[in-house]
Amino acid sequence: MAGQGVTVVERMTEGAGENLRLLGDPSSGVDIGFVQGGQAGSPEAKGVVMLASLYYQPLWIFVRRGERIDSLAALAGKKVSVGMPGSGTNALSAPLLAANGVTENNAKLVRMPTDRAQSALRAGEVDVALMIGSVHTPAVTAALTDPMLELVSLAQADAYPQRYPYLSRRTLHAGAISFTPNVPSRDVALITTEAMLAARDTVHPAIVNLLLETIRDEHDDQGYFELPAEFPNVEQVDLPVSPDAIRHKRFGPSLLYRYLPFWVATFVERFIIIVLPLLVIVMPVAQRLPQVLNWRARSRIYRWYGELKLLEREVELRRGTLPIEKWLADLDRIEQAAEQIKTPSSFASESYTLREHISLVRRTVLAKAGGETLGPRGQ
Repeated sequence: MAGQGVTVVERMTEGAGENLRLLGDPSSGVDIGFVQGGQAGSPEAKGVVMLASLYYQPLWIFVRRGERIDSLAALAGKKVSVGMPGSGTNALSAPLLAANGVTENNAKLVRMPTDRAQSALRAGEVDVALMIGSVHTPAVTAALTDPMLELVSLAQADAYPQRYPYLSRRTLHAGAISFTPNVPSRDVALITTEAMLAARDTVHPAIVNLLLETIRDEHDDQGYFELPAEFPNVEQVDLPVSPDAIRHKRFGPSLLYRYLPFWVATFVERFIIIVLPLLVIVMPVAQRLPQVLNWRARSRIYRWYGELKLLEREVELRRGTLPIEKWLADLDRIEQAAEQIKTPSSFASESYTLREHISLVRRTVLAKAGGETLGPRGQ
């Protein structure tokens, strides 16, 4: 990200639960974070979208070697390390334990950091240690290779995905961690969720594109449970998936981001987003503008043409006593108005023609006035 001129400020948290709370709080200053499946029902998930799922995160259940446990329901009556409040372990395990009837009423649920759970289990401070993370998580690796501890295989592992769509069943085969010694000593059935890169739904599409390009190079390897190129993935886990992420997955980055530096591509993209809609509006207006201006210029002239036409018709049709003085006053008023009309030079001929018509009507009025004067003398 830094190579593209984007500064990433890291904030250490307790885990996925706290991350989701920060993402759901617009005043937290956190825009992007790592969360996990099973959190979409939380009120803090409003306005948060998944950009991509990254890898499987099993729920690891460790006991001291020799303990015979094969279900979460068997943890009733025991001291169970469930991670710190806000951690991914606590966020995932709490509803699953409750669904199996394991609560504060019949078990001691101990909140402690995951990196202390192994030593606490060895020392007998807890009977069971629950952890969330990949095989490479230090606390998980340490517990897997500890000869005093044993990994629980869940007999009901196949049932969980049917009840919880964000979970899946995975098998850690015997010897997958180590052949000598044989770790684990037998096939272990696990339930897993998926780690996700999430963001507020207001994050700019350019940042989404850059993030997805970055994680594509970091999370496409085969793992203990992941197939080659299975991740990153935009198949929904439980959070809604960002439309920008889906678009990127289908079509890849735009040509701008393929061939231009990030900041240049972002500038050009914003320019296109702003300018193109303006052009759609401005171009038709620009094409119509000359016509509008011509119409306004002509309307100043044609307004007086209409009044002059009415006056001319009255002069032609009027019989009896003729209001010569009124007609001449009206013509003077129209002529003064015509002289004050300001129009482009291209309309000078039309303005001149108006004044000519005024003179023509005036001559008609004067002719009628002369006829009216001669009439009585002839009598």
